[in-house]
Amino acid sequence: MNASTKPSKVVVIGGGIFGVSTAVHLARLGIRTLLINDGPLANGASGRSLAWLNSARKRSDAYHRLRLAGMDRYRTLAAGHPDAPWLRFDGGLTWDADDADNEIAEVFDYERDLGYHAQWVAPEKIAAVTPGVDASAVTPQGAIFNPGEGWVDLPSLIAMLAEEFRALGGEIVTDVERATVDIEGGRVRGVITADGKRRDADAVLLAAGGDVPAIVAEAGLHIDDATPVALLVRTKPIRHPLKAVLNTPRVAIRRTPAGGFALDSAWSEEEVGVKPDGSYEVRQSTLERLLREASKVLEGNPTLEIEDYRVGPKPIPGDGEPVFGELPSIPGYFVAFSHSGATLGLIAGELLADEIGTGRRHPLLAEFRPERFGASRR
Repeated sequence: MNASTKPSKVVVIGGGIFGVSTAVHLARLGIRTLLINDGPLANGASGRSLAWLNSARKRSDAYHRLRLAGMDRYRTLAAGHPDAPWLRFDGGLTWDADDADNEIAEVFDYERDLGYHAQWVAPEKIAAVTPGVDASAVTPQGAIFNPGEGWVDLPSLIAMLAEEFRALGGEIVTDVERATVDIEGGRVRGVITADGKRRDADAVLLAAGGDVPAIVAEAGLHIDDATPVALLVRTKPIRHPLKAVLNTPRVAIRRTPAGGFALDSAWSEEEVGVKPDGSYEVRQSTLERLLREASKVLEGNPTLEIEDYRVGPKPIPGDGEPVFGELPSIPGYFVAFSHSGATLGLIAGELLADEIGTGRRHPLLAEFRPERFGASRR
């Protein structure tokens, strides 16, 4: 986009954290913004995310810096909502399996060298650092406690941001069937919804989760896609002392605002079946085993009961790194496609809104442009 031209109207496609965050930041800049979604807000990946706020373990320097900026924005938000049950910074605890692939010592040194706050903890010392963990489940190599990590309940955050967006004059239209980005003369002209209604705009942000690569392909461009299935299980409320996010070999756990636990794991996601009609099949045995694995790592090994579960695509670009910014050769067409939606949600929305509003590319997004896939319009 032309850096000297502020768009008069922007359409955002997608009611997850990237879409809603960008929309509210655009509204704060005084830009008329319409957000459309194919169902209620947070009905996609944002509604089934563990939403662990972190930059733990190994990743590229650029990705680490962006995640740190993302965590910083959440800390600012938490300062303004100190009692919010949907945003907590009570640390994160992680350990690896007791096998040749255990990297705890190496990861600890790596994080310390980066200045990422990390503490190595022997199993018998964990109770003194963070409560609620069954020390007998921790492998002999010990665990890493990252005091600065936390979690967010994305549907709660999205609801709050949407309220502000509407108060600033933003418009939200839900239950809109799949929208097509309208391109004329080599640039974006708006969006056409399934009912044939055209909504003109100077710029469009596509933040439609796992559908982004397929929708971009309609414009003749390519984004590498490695999107798998996500399964998030939520338990009924239970009195328990756990506060930190747990990332263990067999299960990841965090609290929920209602007092239960949110659970996920790699193995349980691999057991989800896909039916011929595209719907998902989750076996009861998978759910029960995930509950048992969670109980094993929790102090007192409590009996856990399922409140509900959510299943669907987990957006992950082919190289694992985020995809943010304007598509090459199509002025006004922006995308947001990334696995780490929770950690990056606020900072990505801020930076994308600034780029859309000013035309200036932000250096924090320099390594995450869609053109890195060699995208060229056919």
